[in-house]
Amino acid sequence: MHAGDCVTFVFVNKCEDTVWPGVLSNSGSPPLDATGFALPSGAYRTLLAPAGWSGRFWARTGCSFDGFGHGSCATGDCGSGQVECNGSGAAPPATLVEFTLGDGTRGGEDYYDVSLVDGYNLPMAVEASREGCAATGCVEDLNRLCPPELRTGEGAACRSACDAFGRPEFCCSGQYSNPQTCRPSAYSELFKSACPQAYSYAFDDATSTFTCAAAQSYAITFCPVSTPRSSAL
Repeated sequence: MHAGDCVTFVFVNKCEDTVWPGVLSNSGSPPLDATGFALPSGAYRTLLAPAGWSGRFWARTGCSFDGFGHGSCATGDCGSGQVECNGSGAAPPATLVEFTLGDGTRGGEDYYDVSLVDGYNLPMAVEASREGCAATGCVEDLNRLCPPELRTGEGAACRSACDAFGRPEFCCSGQYSNPQTCRPSAYSELFKSACPQAYSYAFDDATSTFTCAAAQSYAITFCPVSTPRSSAL
Protein backbone atom coordinates (compact mmCIF):
# COMPACT_ATOMS: atom_id res chain seq x y z
CA MET A 1 0.00 0.00 0.00
CA HIS A 2 1.16 3.54 -0.75
CA ALA A 3 0.78 5.98 2.13
CA GLY A 4 -0.89 8.54 -0.13
CA ASP A 5 -3.71 6.13 -0.91
CA CYS A 6 -4.27 5.12 2.71
CA VAL A 7 -5.38 6.31 6.09
CA THR A 8 -2.79 6.10 8.86
CA PHE A 9 -3.86 4.82 12.27
CA VAL A 10 -1.53 5.91 15.07
CA PHE A 11 -1.81 3.83 18.24
CA VAL A 12 -0.58 5.63 21.36
CA ASN A 13 -0.20 4.00 24.78
CA LYS A 14 -0.53 6.44 27.68
CA CYS A 15 -1.34 3.64 30.14
CA GLU A 16 1.13 2.87 32.90
CA ASP A 17 1.62 -0.66 31.59
CA THR A 18 2.10 -2.39 28.24
CA VAL A 19 -1.08 -3.08 26.28
CA TRP A 20 -1.46 -5.46 23.34
CA PRO A 21 -3.73 -3.87 20.71
CA GLY A 22 -5.90 -6.22 18.67
CA VAL A 23 -6.95 -5.54 15.07
CA LEU A 24 -9.90 -7.19 13.32
CA SER A 25 -10.84 -6.44 9.71
CA ASN A 26 -14.51 -6.85 8.88
CA SER A 27 -15.63 -9.38 6.28
CA GLY A 28 -14.64 -8.11 2.84
CA SER A 29 -11.82 -5.90 4.15
CA PRO A 30 -8.18 -6.99 3.85
CA PRO A 31 -6.14 -7.69 6.98
CA LEU A 32 -3.77 -4.90 7.98
CA ASP A 33 -0.02 -5.42 8.38
CA ALA A 34 -0.55 -6.54 11.99
CA THR A 35 -3.53 -8.14 13.72
CA GLY A 36 -2.00 -7.79 17.18
CA PHE A 37 1.15 -6.38 18.75
CA ALA A 38 2.72 -5.26 22.02
CA LEU A 39 2.70 -1.53 22.74
CA PRO A 40 4.79 -0.53 25.77
CA SER A 41 3.84 2.39 27.99
CA GLY A 42 4.70 5.67 26.25
CA ALA A 43 5.15 4.04 22.85
CA TYR A 44 3.28 4.44 19.56
CA ARG A 45 2.89 2.43 16.37
CA THR A 46 1.31 3.14 13.00
CA LEU A 47 -0.72 0.96 10.66
CA LEU A 48 -1.93 1.84 7.16
CA ALA A 49 -5.44 1.00 5.98
CA PRO A 50 -6.72 1.26 2.38
CA ALA A 51 -9.73 3.30 1.30
CA GLY A 52 -12.98 1.50 2.06
CA TRP A 53 -11.49 -0.55 4.92
CA SER A 54 -13.66 -1.35 7.92
CA GLY A 55 -12.84 -3.06 11.18
CA ARG A 56 -12.20 -2.60 14.87
CA PHE A 57 -9.40 -2.05 17.36
CA TRP A 58 -9.14 -2.78 21.07
CA ALA A 59 -6.53 -3.23 23.79
CA ARG A 60 -5.66 -6.48 25.50
CA THR A 61 -4.40 -6.16 29.07
CA GLY A 62 -2.71 -8.43 31.58
CA CYS A 63 -1.10 -10.49 28.84
CA SER A 64 1.60 -13.10 29.26
CA PHE A 65 3.44 -14.36 26.18
CA ASP A 66 6.46 -16.65 26.06
CA GLY A 67 9.53 -16.29 23.86
CA PHE A 68 7.64 -17.90 20.97
CA GLY A 69 4.79 -15.38 21.20
CA HIS A 70 2.37 -17.89 22.69
CA GLY A 71 0.12 -16.91 25.57
CA SER A 72 -3.10 -15.18 26.55
CA CYS A 73 -4.51 -12.00 28.09
CA ALA A 74 -6.64 -11.20 31.12
CA THR A 75 -8.96 -8.84 29.19
CA GLY A 76 -9.72 -8.45 25.48
CA ASP A 77 -8.16 -11.82 24.66
CA CYS A 78 -8.74 -12.87 21.05
CA GLY A 79 -8.34 -16.60 21.66
CA SER A 80 -5.55 -17.04 19.12
CA GLY A 81 -3.03 -18.03 21.77
CA GLN A 82 -0.60 -15.65 20.07
CA VAL A 83 0.33 -11.97 19.98
CA GLU A 84 -1.30 -11.78 16.53
CA CYS A 85 -5.08 -12.19 16.64
CA ASN A 86 -5.21 -13.69 13.12
CA GLY A 87 -8.80 -12.80 12.32
CA SER A 88 -10.30 -13.31 15.77
CA GLY A 89 -12.10 -10.62 17.75
CA ALA A 90 -12.00 -9.62 21.40
CA ALA A 91 -13.64 -11.68 24.09
CA PRO A 92 -15.89 -9.33 26.06
CA PRO A 93 -15.64 -7.23 28.07
CA ALA A 94 -13.51 -4.88 25.96
CA THR A 95 -13.68 -1.25 24.88
CA LEU A 96 -13.87 -1.16 21.06
CA VAL A 97 -13.02 1.43 18.42
CA GLU A 98 -14.88 0.81 15.15
CA PHE A 99 -14.07 2.35 11.75
CA THR A 100 -15.57 2.34 8.27
CA LEU A 101 -13.34 4.35 5.94
CA GLY A 102 -14.65 6.21 2.92
CA ASP A 103 -14.03 4.72 -0.50
CA GLY A 104 -11.56 7.42 -1.49
CA THR A 105 -13.92 9.36 -3.74
CA ARG A 106 -14.45 13.07 -3.24
CA GLY A 107 -16.79 13.61 -0.32
CA GLY A 108 -16.45 10.03 0.88
CA GLU A 109 -16.75 10.08 4.65
CA ASP A 110 -15.15 7.95 7.33
CA TYR A 111 -17.42 6.69 10.10
CA TYR A 112 -16.02 5.93 13.54
CA ASP A 113 -17.17 5.25 17.07
CA VAL A 114 -16.09 4.03 20.48
CA SER A 115 -18.31 1.21 21.73
CA LEU A 116 -19.08 -0.16 25.19
CA VAL A 117 -21.68 -2.58 23.79
CA ASP A 118 -19.27 -5.44 24.54
CA GLY A 119 -18.31 -3.92 27.90
CA TYR A 120 -15.26 -1.94 29.00
CA ASN A 121 -11.68 -2.73 29.92
CA LEU A 122 -9.80 0.57 29.63
CA PRO A 123 -10.31 4.18 28.47
CA MET A 124 -9.77 4.99 24.79
CA ALA A 125 -10.00 8.08 22.60
CA VAL A 126 -10.04 8.73 18.83
CA GLU A 127 -8.88 11.99 17.25
CA ALA A 128 -8.79 12.82 13.54
CA SER A 129 -5.92 14.76 11.98
CA ARG A 130 -8.39 16.94 10.06
CA GLU A 131 -9.47 20.11 11.81
CA GLY A 132 -13.20 20.28 12.50
CA CYS A 133 -13.68 16.52 12.81
CA ALA A 134 -14.99 15.56 16.22
CA ALA A 135 -12.97 13.52 18.66
CA THR A 136 -14.70 10.75 20.56
CA GLY A 137 -13.87 8.34 23.30
CA CYS A 138 -14.54 6.95 26.73
CA VAL A 139 -11.98 8.51 29.05
CA GLU A 140 -13.60 7.73 32.40
CA ASP A 141 -12.45 4.81 34.54
CA LEU A 142 -15.60 2.69 34.28
CA ASN A 143 -13.92 -0.08 36.26
CA ARG A 144 -14.12 2.24 39.26
CA LEU A 145 -17.84 2.89 38.65
CA CYS A 146 -18.75 -0.68 37.65
CA PRO A 147 -21.60 -2.29 39.64
CA PRO A 148 -20.56 -5.47 41.49
CA GLU A 149 -22.79 -7.65 39.31
CA LEU A 150 -20.95 -6.48 36.16
CA ARG A 151 -17.42 -6.53 37.58
CA THR A 152 -15.03 -9.21 36.37
CA GLY A 153 -11.37 -10.14 36.65
CA GLU A 154 -10.95 -8.63 40.12
CA GLY A 155 -12.03 -5.26 38.75
CA ALA A 156 -9.94 -5.43 35.57
CA ALA A 157 -13.01 -4.99 33.34
CA CYS A 158 -16.73 -4.19 33.42
CA ARG A 159 -19.19 -6.42 31.56
CA SER A 160 -22.16 -5.18 29.58
CA ALA A 161 -25.60 -6.17 30.87
CA CYS A 162 -26.04 -8.33 27.75
CA ASP A 163 -22.83 -10.24 28.46
CA ALA A 164 -23.58 -10.56 32.18
CA PHE A 165 -27.24 -11.59 32.02
CA GLY A 166 -27.91 -12.62 28.39
CA ARG A 167 -31.47 -11.27 28.45
CA PRO A 168 -33.01 -10.16 25.11
CA GLU A 169 -33.96 -6.73 26.43
CA PHE A 170 -30.29 -6.09 27.27
CA CYS A 171 -28.94 -7.72 24.08
CA CYS A 172 -31.46 -6.09 21.68
CA SER A 173 -32.36 -9.54 20.34
CA GLY A 174 -35.60 -11.40 19.64
CA GLN A 175 -38.62 -9.14 20.10
CA TYR A 176 -36.21 -6.39 21.21
CA SER A 177 -34.24 -6.33 17.95
CA ASN A 178 -35.25 -2.82 16.86
CA PRO A 179 -34.79 0.70 18.26
CA GLN A 180 -38.45 1.00 19.23
CA THR A 181 -38.44 -2.00 21.57
CA CYS A 182 -34.81 -2.07 22.77
CA ARG A 183 -34.43 0.89 25.08
CA PRO A 184 -31.59 2.01 27.35
CA SER A 185 -31.30 0.09 30.61
CA ALA A 186 -30.11 1.34 33.99
CA TYR A 187 -26.78 -0.33 33.18
CA SER A 188 -26.35 1.24 29.74
CA GLU A 189 -27.39 4.61 31.17
CA LEU A 190 -24.61 4.29 33.74
CA PHE A 191 -22.14 3.81 30.86
CA LYS A 192 -23.72 6.70 28.93
CA SER A 193 -23.57 9.07 31.87
CA ALA A 194 -19.84 8.38 32.31
CA CYS A 195 -19.01 8.33 28.58
CA PRO A 196 -21.69 10.30 26.67
CA GLN A 197 -19.95 10.00 23.28
CA ALA A 198 -19.59 6.20 23.37
CA TYR A 199 -22.09 3.55 22.32
CA SER A 200 -23.73 2.28 25.51
CA TYR A 201 -26.08 -0.23 23.85
CA ALA A 202 -26.79 -1.48 20.33
CA PHE A 203 -29.12 1.32 19.16
CA ASP A 204 -27.22 4.26 20.62
CA ASP A 205 -26.37 5.62 17.14
CA ALA A 206 -27.62 9.21 17.38
CA THR A 207 -25.00 10.43 19.85
CA SER A 208 -22.24 7.92 19.22
CA THR A 209 -21.36 7.71 15.50
CA PHE A 210 -19.01 10.35 14.10
CA THR A 211 -17.96 11.22 10.55
CA CYS A 212 -14.95 12.87 8.95
CA ALA A 213 -14.12 13.55 5.31
CA ALA A 214 -10.58 13.22 3.99
CA ALA A 215 -8.69 12.77 7.25
CA GLN A 216 -5.18 11.50 6.54
CA SER A 217 -4.74 9.93 9.96
CA TYR A 218 -6.43 9.05 13.23
CA ALA A 219 -4.82 8.79 16.66
CA ILE A 220 -6.18 5.98 18.83
CA THR A 221 -5.03 6.56 22.39
CA PHE A 222 -5.20 4.05 25.21
CA CYS A 223 -5.62 5.68 28.65
CA PRO A 224 -5.86 9.27 27.39
CA VAL A 225 -5.13 11.69 30.19
CA SER A 226 -7.97 14.11 29.49
CA THR A 227 -11.22 14.49 27.57
CA PRO A 228 -10.54 14.33 23.80
CA ARG A 229 -10.61 17.63 21.92
CA SER A 230 -12.84 18.35 18.92
CA SER A 231 -9.89 19.68 16.93
CA ALA A 232 -6.82 18.66 15.02
CA LEU A 233 -4.07 16.60 16.64
